[in-house]
Amino acid sequence: MVSMDPNYKPNPVEHKDVYGITFEQGRNEIVIDGEMLTNLVTENKSISEEAKRDLLISLIALKYTQSNSVCYAKGGQVIGVGAGQQSRIHCTRLAGNKADTWYLRQHPKVLGLKFKEGIRRPDRDNTIDVYISEEYMDVLAEGTWQNLFAEKPEPLTREEKRAWLDTLTDVSLGSDAFFPFGDNIERAHKTGVKYIAQPGGSIRDDNVIDTCNKYNIAMAFTGMRLFHH
Repeated sequence: MVSMDPNYKPNPVEHKDVYGITFEQGRNEIVIDGEMLTNLVTENKSISEEAKRDLLISLIALKYTQSNSVCYAKGGQVIGVGAGQQSRIHCTRLAGNKADTWYLRQHPKVLGLKFKEGIRRPDRDNTIDVYISEEYMDVLAEGTWQNLFAEKPEPLTREEKRAWLDTLTDVSLGSDAFFPFGDNIERAHKTGVKYIAQPGGSIRDDNVIDTCNKYNIAMAFTGMRLFHH
């Protein structure tokens, strides 16, 4: 049995020793609440209650992930996280690709897949991931699909995937530090992002805001970096 002291208070300063050098930083005790979403800097200043919930969920997730980090959320859940990357755009792409996969798994062709009786759940999940990828022939090739499916499915084409992803809307996105360029917003838009929460403070904030305005995205500057190691 695992137990803990509910009154335990961690030290306010964290220490990490690396080859004889000690690094110190204050513990991440940031309280994430609706006040972080009040400074709306875009032309669109409308954020629904559902979007506020999703933005806060994304920020809470970011508080506990490795920086750099970007998080997509929708429907009260995280749908894609890109963490520990070397640049912000890599985070945005990685998290966006995961969010795309989450949504593609709900495509009617995927929901209609007829798997072979007795296939294990991990094998089924891995097969779906390959089926919706560009490597779909790895599971549809003759001699392979018979081990996975009761009936051979038709491929999910690139055009069908794009058409389906174009129906993904009202996604919320959080970032643990500022976006340095508008390319992050361009990538986020492809995954249906309509709401963004990020600290702000980049010398190119104007470019990021302009890109949000281009797509009618509502963006809040939280003023609080969650970038923590």
